[in-house]
Amino acid sequence: MKQIPKIGLRIIKSAVAVFLCYLFNYFRGENGIVFYSQLSVLWCIQSYISTTKQNAYQRIVGTFIGAGFGLVVLLLFMLIRNAGWPVNELTLYLTKGLITSIGIIFVLYATVILNKKNASYFSCVVFLSIVVIHGADNNPFIFTLNRVIDTMVGIFIGVAVNLFHLPRKQHKEILFISGLDDTLLDSHYHLNDYCKVELNRMIEEGLNFTLSTMRPPASIIEPMADIKLNLPVIAMNGGVLYDTQQKRYLEKIEIDRTDATKIAELLDKNGILYFANVVVDDTLLIYYNRSAELDFDEIQSGFLNDLRKSPYRNYINRPLPAEENVVYFMLFYNSDSIEKINNLLLQEKIPDNFKVLTYPSNDYQGYSYIKIFNQYASKENMIELLKRRIKPEKVVTFGTIPGKYDYVVKEGDTNEVVHKMKKLFESYTMA
Repeated sequence: MKQIPKIGLRIIKSAVAVFLCYLFNYFRGENGIVFYSQLSVLWCIQSYISTTKQNAYQRIVGTFIGAGFGLVVLLLFMLIRNAGWPVNELTLYLTKGLITSIGIIFVLYATVILNKKNASYFSCVVFLSIVVIHGADNNPFIFTLNRVIDTMVGIFIGVAVNLFHLPRKQHKEILFISGLDDTLLDSHYHLNDYCKVELNRMIEEGLNFTLSTMRPPASIIEPMADIKLNLPVIAMNGGVLYDTQQKRYLEKIEIDRTDATKIAELLDKNGILYFANVVVDDTLLIYYNRSAELDFDEIQSGFLNDLRKSPYRNYINRPLPAEENVVYFMLFYNSDSIEKINNLLLQEKIPDNFKVLTYPSNDYQGYSYIKIFNQYASKENMIELLKRRIKPEKVVTFGTIPGKYDYVVKEGDTNEVVHKMKKLFESYTMA
């Protein structure tokens, strides 16, 4: 059953601002047209402060351009009426329509000349509301002035309501680190709208936030594309620290080339297909040796084809070059084969010198992964490297494993991290 979303703060702010437009117009003696103020209010009430300011500016520019040309056309209509031409009602109607249409050309062209093309729509709305609705007014100056005032009132109220908040202290000295799967993302690997809006708002206001996950950067960028991450993320289970904005690997904890070659030779010798993840000049290369005797089954082929669709992964069908360090090896097999491979790795004492992780696939039932890392590749070690870069006073972590994180999140409750983070980042005070 689909969960019904709660009424958000933006909806409440919009209702409050609409009422304030009524209130302001009452104290103006109801001389304005409150509808125009309310249109501006609703345009300015946005999820992010930066968008509110941008929209307010566009509305102001559009109002003055549209009002200016609207006044000119109203004066032209007045001259036509005073001249008594044309006498035929149909001709008069078509003449006004022609003049209005030509006026739109001037309005749009003015936004191009002034390099304000983002305000073109609002300029046209203001122009048409003046010319079409009030083309027969006897005093075009008064109406145009009131139209501008109505818009300015709505912009002022909208911005003021959106900027208003209770006194609060924002803890920008805290570094917040969250897991991704079953923590922020739902079962379909999506981040819901509430989390997107609140995370971006807090990041915009100074929140130090990042992610720590087993996923490679490519699998982080896609579901988190709408989040304006301001800090590098800990990826590949602590193997790398990756800057999603600059697309750079800032830190790497790798298996050196000598050990990587030994692991590759062991796997090749036993006919085991592996994916060696190598970072070269901020580019992720994934080597795999798909020879005739190492045929994929149907599931493995589908797995590879799905991953190759990503623009952030570069698969190379050739043996691992001897001169490359490796961030990690990944093996993908059915669960029976995984057990045999694990026994081989134990026999060769690979887990004694490297970190070996085994876990089932959520997307391919009956299949599992083995990943082999440098023994020092861990989220904890990479957090220490990140702390050296930004020097926070405190670190707060969120995850689903009890005893491993500061705040344990129930799997599936994708809003819990953001709820708790808000309480810790923003402490409200009446001081």
